[in-house]
Amino acid sequence: MDKQMWIQKQITLNARPRGFHLITDEIIRAIPELKQLEIGVAHLLLQHTSAGLTLNENADPSVRQDFEQFFNRLAPDNAPYYTHTYEGPDDMPAHLKSSLLGATLSLPITQGQFNLGTWQGIYLCEARDYASRRTLIVTIQGQ
Repeated sequence: MDKQMWIQKQITLNARPRGFHLITDEIIRAIPELKQLEIGVAHLLLQHTSAGLTLNENADPSVRQDFEQFFNRLAPDNAPYYTHTYEGPDDMPAHLKSSLLGATLSLPITQGQFNLGTWQGIYLCEARDYASRRTLIVTIQGQ
């Protein structure tokens, strides 16, 4: 029987401006133990309420620009119906975007790497104009 492995790491992502940012390679660099696994699953949790995670197009940057335009229309800054406004005009929309996108991803691991589709990448969906660094918890189970 192959040995089961559990790994949990905290990754600090550098502050980024509002937008959709590919972070796949950054995550992979932070968990070299991934290469030891033949099969497994990775769970990612972004520990913030004003940013999100999603899996989408990793090749054409215009997709990320279109995501940004869409979400800014879906949850605009300064909407007159917001009551949570004391942290700035981008705060309440950031909470809405975070809930719509989610703060977690589960990814399969096959032969030492994330088993993603050809054109898939992990996005940090930053919803604040002036965000701080973000913390990501990665928990991996496999053999």
